Amino acid sequence: MQRNILAAAGAAANVRGFSFRPTPMTHRSASTSPPAHAGIAPFGSLSWLIFSSRWLQLPLYLGLIIAQCVYVFLFGKELWHLLHDAVHMGEQQIMLIVLGLIDVVMISNLLVMVIVGGYETFVSRLRLEGHPDQPEWLSHVNASVLKVKLAMAIIGISSIHLLKTFIAAGTLNGLPFCPPELLATAASNVGAERCSALTADGVLWQTIIHIVFILSAIGIAWTDRLMQSPSRNGHH
Repeated sequence: MQRNILAAAGAAANVRGFSFRPTPMTHRSASTSPPAHAGIAPFGSLSWLIFSSRWLQLPLYLGLIIAQCVYVFLFGKELWHLLHDAVHMGEQQIMLIVLGLIDVVMISNLLVMVIVGGYETFVSRLRLEGHPDQPEWLSHVNASVLKVKLAMAIIGISSIHLLKTFIAAGTLNGLPFCPPELLATAASNVGAERCSALTADGVLWQTIIHIVFILSAIGIAWTDRLMQSPSRNGHH
């Protein structure tokens, strides 16, 4: 009966110059579709406890922020010392203080990478997408990228310390080793000190440690590349 009605309507429409195409009738189920999150099982008490334990790291990152404030104070102290005594300092003394300031800045950058990248990776999202001040490296940060960046930052800090050591090493000949009460000031008074805070063996071991840092960073980067190669080949 229904087919006859549709055929008659189509014939009448063709007579008038119109084309008529009957659309098939679809039957909708009375039951509503399940929500998208219906397949996700709710957290159990143990799962919730384990997952929430990541917030135990929050006091650690807050402590690093306090350490960052201490380094800002140290930078201001060294900068005041440079400005106040620059007239009475030699070139090597000024160079060592400037290298010390650069060292503080690089350690501060390391703290920022650990605080921001570590919190984003291991604790919670910062939700900075689209923010004009979002760091460029934060958009693709993960545990592997963070390890490589931290290794490179440590190499940079070690390079500054090694450069300071090489500058101060030129005064090793003819100077006795400083007693403990003078070790804190001897390294920053190159050209005016009466004793040395360095030894030849100390300079050698510091150089070896720096080379070990470089080899460790190369090993971390190479291992990360090997781990990413199978995933890249799988996409092709």
